Amino acid sequence: MGGRQVLAARQLLTETLDGELPEHERMAAARSVVAELGSPERLLELIAELASGEGDPPGCARLSYRHVLGFDKLLLIDDGPRHMLRAHLWHPGRGAIGKEDIHNHRSPLASSVVRGRLAMELYAPRGDVRGADTTIDGGIEADRYQESLADGSADWLLEPAGPARLRLTQVAEYAAGSSYALPAHTLHRAWCDTAEPTVTLFLETGNERRRHTDVFTAAGPHPGTVPKVPLDVDDYLGELDALAELLRSS
Repeated sequence: MGGRQVLAARQLLTETLDGELPEHERMAAARSVVAELGSPERLLELIAELASGEGDPPGCARLSYRHVLGFDKLLLIDDGPRHMLRAHLWHPGRGAIGKEDIHNHRSPLASSVVRGRLAMELYAPRGDVRGADTTIDGGIEADRYQESLADGSADWLLEPAGPARLRLTQVAEYAAGSSYALPAHTLHRAWCDTAEPTVTLFLETGNERRRHTDVFTAAGPHPGTVPKVPLDVDDYLGELDALAELLRSS
């Protein structure tokens, strides 16, 4: 189901990523896919086709929403458990550094910056003992949660897992035209690093997905359940149309 651009994108995902691949090969392949599909001209054609009603608007709208980390998450292609291709629209001033949670994912991911600029920090666990002088080693104290999906809904369930300390391992900036890939377990946080909206193409891939993700926050306790409010079909198509106009003006 879909027009020429949708079918071509599905074919590229299948030919490049289907089959059993070691994680490092899968990440390299996924990065090449988002770099190819994330070229402004090709992504604009795909978005415009989807905005006209091609693809699966009802199914994709049910899995598209305003993410709590400060961006709009628009599902473009849902290929079952194997591949999920999304457009992320990051808004300046939302999810500013220090406010969004440090987290990992259920499967390997790759992303390409299509417009604007994204900043990212990578972290590693440093142990679960509070009270050390974090000004010396750059570590931060945080509350850890295990995040899973609620049965019968798309809401996030956050189960407290105790205090933790993390250390910052890398800081990076990704400008338009750049891409990256991360293993599923990599702890990170990202945010829009410009005064203009940032657009990224985001791909989760792999047949085996972790049952939960790890979330770390230094901003105080989380509620046990965080609602995930999906877009309706009209809003979804409207967001795609607005995204196409944004890409045309870039």
